[in-house]
Amino acid sequence: MHAERRPDTHPLIDEAAVRAVDRALAALRRGEVVAIETADGTVGAAVSVESVPLDAVERLKALTGGVPTLAVTRRRAIVLGLAADTDDTAPGVVALGCAGGLTADQAHALADPEHRPDNATLPAGLTATVMPVDTREAAAVDLARLARLLPAAITARVVSKGKDAAVPDAADWAAEHDLLLVRARDVADYRVHVVRTLRRVADARVPLSGAENTRIHAFRPADGGPEHLAIVIGDPDPDQPVLARLHSECFTGDLLGSLRCDCGDQLRGAIAEIARQGSGVLLYLAQEGRGIGLVNKLRAYRIQDRGFDTVDANEILGFEADERVYLPAAEMLRQLGFSAVRLMTNNPEKLRQLTRCGIAVVERVAHIFPANGHNEAYLRTKAERSGHMF
Repeated sequence: MHAERRPDTHPLIDEAAVRAVDRALAALRRGEVVAIETADGTVGAAVSVESVPLDAVERLKALTGGVPTLAVTRRRAIVLGLAADTDDTAPGVVALGCAGGLTADQAHALADPEHRPDNATLPAGLTATVMPVDTREAAAVDLARLARLLPAAITARVVSKGKDAAVPDAADWAAEHDLLLVRARDVADYRVHVVRTLRRVADARVPLSGAENTRIHAFRPADGGPEHLAIVIGDPDPDQPVLARLHSECFTGDLLGSLRCDCGDQLRGAIAEIARQGSGVLLYLAQEGRGIGLVNKLRAYRIQDRGFDTVDANEILGFEADERVYLPAAEMLRQLGFSAVRLMTNNPEKLRQLTRCGIAVVERVAHIFPANGHNEAYLRTKAERSGHMF
């Protein structure tokens, strides 16, 4: 297994689209406005609520001629009491607006996870509209989520000037206003396209305590995002199901030894068990905080300190209970030559996702560690609300 062996580029990868989304993510994190083109040819503008300057709403009005609205996830809309909490758990986006448009302060209050307004403090005349997946609003929220910001954005549609004026060309309008342009469909496809660009870029022998015959392989996506790591212990046979652990990075638990979770125990325990059995692979995946990022995980901790559990805290932020995806793990396993695994996990979702991604899971290997006095509620939530098998 050598880092220089590069699989052929997947024929469906649109590298220009990946670059456009990546640049839009960076622009949002800087607080800049980005232009979004939808499938029907209309164009609009969006800015992240988290990094929005106070004059952003007025700037959007001036740029587009449209009325700005706030796009939030359905989860956040439920927290605000503006969407029904039904058995339908499918993710979605809700557009919040009122006559004349929301102010920047109102948008901040509606998106702020520390703020749970009641009906008396909601803006007068506030409306909530569920949006289809291919809209500007859905793309804007997804961009904010991919940028590891709060999943909320202020958006406005470009309005044609004059009764008989044609809808402006998206590329021309974005260029005229010096804005980055991204297509809504490219945002929706981004995660899959990025996974298909994963390449092994380096590997080295790294003896570990208790697992001296270890090699680490680094996989980098073409968008320049964070690398995923494969920690290969021993010499696993690609023709046999490999003992494997999918471990999402946890800065607080893995590195600092935080007692709020069991991640550090699971990481070190997996390495020890793989070494004891002779060989296997641990995939260290760059999806901190169940996929919401370190900053948002710290925000979730603040919410948990007010009495909410892990699931509730993520949903108050506007995220799903678990935003992780395991398509990168499947791609890494394939590039390492493995098609079947004995998976060390208590999480049934890992079993389902890895199987859907084409990796055969021939056995689930239990991976359980005792509570430490600080993570009892966290482990109970895993079992009772996320279905973990302890």
